[in-house]
Amino acid sequence: MQFKDIQGHDHIKSLLIQTVKENRISHAQLFLGPEGCGKLSLAIAYAQYISCPERTDTDSCGVCPQCQKYQKLIHPDLHFVYPVVKLKSSDSAPVSDNFIDSWRRFVAQRNYHSLEGWYDFIGSDNAQGSIYAQESQEIIRKLSLKTFEGEYKVMVIWMPEKMNEVCANKLLKMIEEPPPKTLFLLVSENEEMILTTIRSRTQLIKIDRPEYEDIVSSLKKEFPDAPDATVQSAATLADGNYMTAVEVIGQLHDGGTTPEFDLFTSLMRDSYSLKFDQIIKLSDTLSKLGREKQKQFFDYCQRMVRECFMLSSVSPDLVRMTPTEMTFASKFAQFIHKGNVAQISEILSEASSNIERNAYGKLVFTDIAIKISSQLRMKRS
Repeated sequence: MQFKDIQGHDHIKSLLIQTVKENRISHAQLFLGPEGCGKLSLAIAYAQYISCPERTDTDSCGVCPQCQKYQKLIHPDLHFVYPVVKLKSSDSAPVSDNFIDSWRRFVAQRNYHSLEGWYDFIGSDNAQGSIYAQESQEIIRKLSLKTFEGEYKVMVIWMPEKMNEVCANKLLKMIEEPPPKTLFLLVSENEEMILTTIRSRTQLIKIDRPEYEDIVSSLKKEFPDAPDATVQSAATLADGNYMTAVEVIGQLHDGGTTPEFDLFTSLMRDSYSLKFDQIIKLSDTLSKLGREKQKQFFDYCQRMVRECFMLSSVSPDLVRMTPTEMTFASKFAQFIHKGNVAQISEILSEASSNIERNAYGKLVFTDIAIKISSQLRMKRS
């Protein structure tokens, strides 16, 4: 992958290139940024630039044997670690190499990636992914080898916040005393969940959300047949998350809805009417989603509540919704106002935290429906 393949982020590209020119490559770096910002692609492009013997002042050459192998993610000095799920055919915890073929296809399909997209790609059946303790032995084994072709051995660790504590502690030892010419590139969305001692030993590189124009450009490449108006609407609604833009462009293209939208409207309607039979039925449906999808649903609910508040109490011009969402919100937004918006957001946030702590799903969803019911019935002040 080359820098030119990634839209935007010109400042970050320049900084990364400068570290190579000035021979001050930090052996452990943390690429930190929100979902859908392209940070994994930037890390791989940086590794390719370092390994390219014919690199220019602005990019790797893209044609030498080293670059060709990097672009296929098969370079012998390039290693990956990422969250995986337990295989049904085995009781033992898997390692990243068990999924390497799927990983290469997943990374190659676009320059922006999400954890939920990875789980869907490998058919996790809502299982929780992790970087298991066994992975540490694979990391030690790979990095103990001499470089095959390049100057550096590169270990790209995607989502280190999903790392088992045993694995994280062994990784810390390697970062503290790295083998010669070894480069660790950690790619994360939540630095607070990474072992503090690991974070303190990495050079932080913050990746911002892509600009509107960059999302438009990337969407046009991925969806060349999509009308300009559809692409522009998706980029606007994405709020800097390319993966959201991909989801939205699908909705706008076929006029359909997402599962999150259908569940959100059901939750709000059933909560307001306080139909316990419907609430119990909906809670049962939500509890079967799996923890990651449940957290994703709460994020969606938070966004819709925020947009409804903007629509009813702030400025309709600032609202970012699909036409389908806007149709629902035009009637529902009156129930979200300054007297309850903070409380509803807090209810959803607390519920998401409870799910993260493995709370019983049916109880969580039934509880929030009852709490939201009283808030929705609160009269505007």
